[in-house]
Order: sequence, then structure tokens, then C-alpha cells
Amino acid sequence: MHHELAGNLEKIMDDDYTNSLVNAGMPEEDRTEFRAELLKYLGESLFKGPETMLPSVEDWGRRVSDFAIRYNVKLSDALRAVSFYRREIWNAVTRELESRQFAPITMLDVSKIIDPLLDKVSAVIGNVYEEHNDRLMKVAYSALEELSVPVVPVAPGIAAVPIVGEIDTHRAQLITEIVLKEGTNLELDYVILDISGVPMIDTMVSDQIFQILKALSLIGIKAIITGIRPEVAQTIGNLGLDYKGVTTRATLQQALAELGFKQVTSPEK
Repeated sequence: MHHELAGNLEKIMDDDYTNSLVNAGMPEEDRTEFRAELLKYLGESLFKGPETMLPSVEDWGRRVSDFAIRYNVKLSDALRAVSFYRREIWNAVTRELESRQFAPITMLDVSKIIDPLLDKVSAVIGNVYEEHNDRLMKVAYSALEELSVPVVPVAPGIAAVPIVGEIDTHRAQLITEIVLKEGTNLELDYVILDISGVPMIDTMVSDQIFQILKALSLIGIKAIITGIRPEVAQTIGNLGLDYKGVTTRATLQQALAELGFKQVTSPEK
């Protein structure tokens, strides 16, 4: 019976929805099996009660959502599909009513059982899609964060790390992780941290910078801080922050010159 109803579903679904599934490459056999399974649960709920079938319906909602996401079905289409189940259930009930298989009052009884289960399906689908989108956002944000901490090799054993923007605890940890990883991969001896793009240096930021330097020193990488602007240097002095044990240079060029880089001029012709 439920396979017959599943076949009827394909007939009442609008062409745009069906074509979107076909274009996505979703196998018709899989679509039919999913539909028949839910219709089977809904039918059993009329005899066993909605509470008994609720776990099966929720599990179905999660599985069909994962299946739909795999084929890039939009959330709006996935939710719209639920309305087709509701319509086919009512069509089946109407047919039974017309053949006088049960009394009209049963229509209300069926609605009280079926509608909450279909509402639960919609809620589960929405939650699964939201969780999927959250995972995508976290992956994209992590990739963006890594791009915000570029480690630029300038010579064997030497790399520059230009830091732009505010440094908080989370970003300091990110900088430390990326610099340590790249420092090991590139076999660095020196890392030049250029903080000319950091808008403010206070006690907390200084502490974060010291933590980065300490982590680098533990794996044998010497760090040089460059880009401390005059107003930032004045703030550091006013706060009494101790940078005596830190190698600092005014500019990235000065740090590179100290490490043996010099400008090469082409010979006059």
C-alpha cells in the first residue's frame, strides 16, 4: 500500500520540483524507497499511535536530509516536499471516505495523528540543514582565519609574518599555531613578526605577543618584532611594558638588513 502511495506522490509533485531532483542526479528508485518508508511509518502511526512511531519518523527525517544535501537539494524544496506527503495522505483518506470504509469523524482523528508527525519531519529537516550550513561556515571561517596569518618565506630559514588587525586571545593562539606549524615545515631559524598593521598595543596584546615569542623560542626559532609605530611605542612606555628582552627593529627592511640582506644595484653600463 505504501509503495502505491509513493508512486502517487510522484504524480502530484509539480514538474519544477521533480525536474530539480532529476537534474541533481537523485536516483528515482532511492526517492521512491524514501517516500514509501515514511508513508509506511505514517500508516503504522494510525494503529500504534504517533508516540510509538516518532523515533522512526525523526530518524527518517535526518537520513532523508543528509540524502537531499548530498544531491544539493535546496532547503525550500526539501520542506516543500513535506506538503506533498500531507496532500497524498488526505487524498488516500478521501478515497477511503468515499468508499465508506470509515466515518467522517475519522478524518479529524487522522489529522491529529499525521499532522504533528509531518511537522516533526519539517523541524528535523530544518535542523539538519542548519547544522550543515554551520559546518560549512566554520570551515570557511577557519580558511579565512588562516589566510589572515600569512607566513611569507623570504630566504632559506627566514620568513616574515605581517599581522594586520587586532590581536585577541583567539587570534594569538591561531598565529602561534600557524607560525609553529610553518616554522617546522619550512625549517625556519628566524621569524619576523611585523605588527605595523596592529592598531593598538596594550597590556593584553603585549602578553599575547610574548606568548607567541615564547612558543617560537621553545622550538629554536628566533623572533624579531618590527613595525612598532611611534605612537604605539609611546603607549608601551606609558604602560610600563617591558620589551627589553625582545629583539625589535623599526621596519621589516631593517630586520632583513640585519639578517644579511642588502640591496643589489645593477652595474652601470
